[in-house]
Amino acid sequence: MRLPIHREGWPFIGVFAVINFLVWKFSHGAAVAFAPLTLWCIAFFRDPERQAPPGENRLVSPADGKLLPIVEAVPPDELGLGPAPRRRLSIFMNVFNVHVNRMPVSGTVMALQYRPGKFFNASFDKASVHNERMSARIRPAGATSPDDDIAVVQIAGLVARRIVCDLKPGDTVRRGARYGIIRFGSRLDVYLPPTAKIVIQEGSVTVAGKTVLAELQV
Repeated sequence: MRLPIHREGWPFIGVFAVINFLVWKFSHGAAVAFAPLTLWCIAFFRDPERQAPPGENRLVSPADGKLLPIVEAVPPDELGLGPAPRRRLSIFMNVFNVHVNRMPVSGTVMALQYRPGKFFNASFDKASVHNERMSARIRPAGATSPDDDIAVVQIAGLVARRIVCDLKPGDTVRRGARYGIIRFGSRLDVYLPPTAKIVIQEGSVTVAGKTVLAELQV
């Protein structure tokens, strides 16, 4: 069975494979010891097919991982969502999770902004404020008010050093569709509109594009 691989992974997989081959030339034992790292690299960039559940008002997880404590927090300033705190759902991805990110709702990209920053452990609350991030403001399909917009934020972690985002302002996006990847170990934040109903519990394991996090009232 073919394992789908994200395009960002092929250069890294190639480097690991070449190193493994060169090590094999000098020491079969060392090559066997290195092989799990090569297999891990392949697994890290896996990109399985996913089908979002029915219901366009159901906001799905943008990432595989674990849901951290739900808090009230001010969305990133650069998105223009105002100073009022919103409920924030944060998903922590460890280095064994699928790292391909998927769009939580269908709609339109209203704003997109990259901000450099630090590389704290992505499970720490301060990572949302201080770490490198790519923030997107999405207006859900059918919504007419800016109050209905959501923010989805890719956040680099302790090991991550590259955020890839395929979005552009004005893009029409589809719920559950791939839109980026972060390597290696990171976090996704979703800031909800005030009327959204959260349907998931803290500590739950999430699957990108499939696990329902909240229901939107649009």
